[in-house]
Amino acid sequence: MSDSADWAFPAELRPQPSDWRFDLDQALGSLVLLRAEVPEDAFTAQILGTERLGNGVVIRGDGLILTIGYLITEASSVWITTAQGAVLPGHPLAYDQQTGFGLVLPLGQLGVPALARGSAAAARVGDDVVVAGHGGRAHALKAKIFDKREFAGYWEYVLDEALFAAPAHPQWGGSALIGADGRLLGIGSLLVEEKAGEEGVQGNMFVPVDLLEPILEDLVQRGRARRAARPWLGMYTTEIGKKLVVAGLAAGGPADRAGLKLGDQVLAVAGERLSGLADLFRKIWALGPAGVEVPLTIARSGTKTDVRLQSADRSDFLKKPALH
Repeated sequence: MSDSADWAFPAELRPQPSDWRFDLDQALGSLVLLRAEVPEDAFTAQILGTERLGNGVVIRGDGLILTIGYLITEASSVWITTAQGAVLPGHPLAYDQQTGFGLVLPLGQLGVPALARGSAAAARVGDDVVVAGHGGRAHALKAKIFDKREFAGYWEYVLDEALFAAPAHPQWGGSALIGADGRLLGIGSLLVEEKAGEEGVQGNMFVPVDLLEPILEDLVQRGRARRAARPWLGMYTTEIGKKLVVAGLAAGGPADRAGLKLGDQVLAVAGERLSGLADLFRKIWALGPAGVEVPLTIARSGTKTDVRLQSADRSDFLKKPALH
């Protein structure tokens, strides 16, 4: 992601204050730029890089910032830039793997308005929304919600109902999906290519903000949600047609240690056949908390094999933020 001064959306793509029932500029002022530095030996450094740039949304009067977790995972330092150009250090307070949310606590007064949280559950396909990154109107898009549906990611991640909006914002990480009432509906996670009728649509996937409320205070107070960690295999699986194929392995993770190989086809979990990627993960998680043994049936070179993996807690592989 380039610095905010390097580009701007054409005027015709930007939201205009007269089109909305809320104070657009105040809402956009809640967006901040986050720059995270991650050690080279961090577990996620090879995949996500050691310098990460994205957005965050101030959600409380104390300056607490909500973002997408991959921006700050294993960060040794985080720097926050406000719409007014002020730069402050921040503390990577929490990363919740189940939702994908991350929290950053500013180490100083931001002087930035908080954006109220709305309800993604009340949003409808076809609703007008604003997709915003740090940088005011120049970095905000007029958009529409074009889908609400389940989402499964190869990194062992499932949302029961994600939000999808188009056109796509090029700086989607940690961007804000703002509803017609000026409230936050979701946090930007991905760039996606979706099929809509006969044509393709490029848009962004957003994590619904509704998922934050039940875990917010635990994340603030404890750094993690008060629930058992899910079993993690470090097995990056993708759907190829109707097949579930191992496309990557986390070095030293449970699947790697158990001898799984790229190209293995995953057929069953504990003897139960699989209907798709989300079903694979849900069946694994249903076996118990992190550490539970996970029996898989795989196909390799046309031969079926039963393997047993000792699952792990993914957070045990990650560097923890230093206390300030």
